[in-house]
Amino acid sequence: MSEDQTTHFGYQTVREDEKAERVRGVFTSVASRYDVMNDVMSGGVHRLWKDAMMDWLAPRPGQRLLDVAGGTGDVSFRFLKRAGRGHATVCDLTESMLIEGRKRAEAERLEESLDWVVGDAMALPFPDNSFDVYTISFGIRNVTRPQKALDEAYRVLRPGGRLMVLEFSQIPNEMMQKAYDLYSFNVIPAMGQLIANDRDSYQYLVESIRRFPDQESFLGMVEAAGFGQAKYRNLTMGVACLHSGWKL
Repeated sequence: MSEDQTTHFGYQTVREDEKAERVRGVFTSVASRYDVMNDVMSGGVHRLWKDAMMDWLAPRPGQRLLDVAGGTGDVSFRFLKRAGRGHATVCDLTESMLIEGRKRAEAERLEESLDWVVGDAMALPFPDNSFDVYTISFGIRNVTRPQKALDEAYRVLRPGGRLMVLEFSQIPNEMMQKAYDLYSFNVIPAMGQLIANDRDSYQYLVESIRRFPDQESFLGMVEAAGFGQAKYRNLTMGVACLHSGWKL
């Protein structure tokens, strides 16, 4: 296998064309318990992070959102409620995650404002200049080529459109990062086994966080895709981070 044909799947080296299928397998496995696991893993803090994302995004009535790797629609529901009226398209590689989200949409009577599309972040099935806002939350680290996903985000956004990425990141303090690593590698896979009967998927999720670029490196990738006024904000000391950019 030559270098340009391989990528990482957690701490494993795999062929690029294998990664998407493996990621799909992870999320198919955990789909029905995904929202519960997010609460358990983060102590519910992921809800605050998503609220912080909406605070910075400040959705406006009538905007069209593309929520990539949107899974069960958590971010889209928040967006629509903040905007008052608008439309959200949830795009995800894993159909079983979208099925769970569609059930929630029906329960919350939001199905009229939502589309659910199976699609790849690196080859979005949408025309240029289609959306006002692009979000991806805890998903871009699972993409085989994150830079390609950012390039696609730029393509489908309208001029004046906004990119916002919420992802796990690195704590600037070395001692605190070590403590966080101890928790992540020892507790989260065990929780996955207990709650979702799936240790391996959660081991992968922890490893994928450690392989993801730090805040400044990812900021450079956002800028390389063409986005202007690119900035980031650390959340919970850098456990997670919000990156924002504009298609100017």
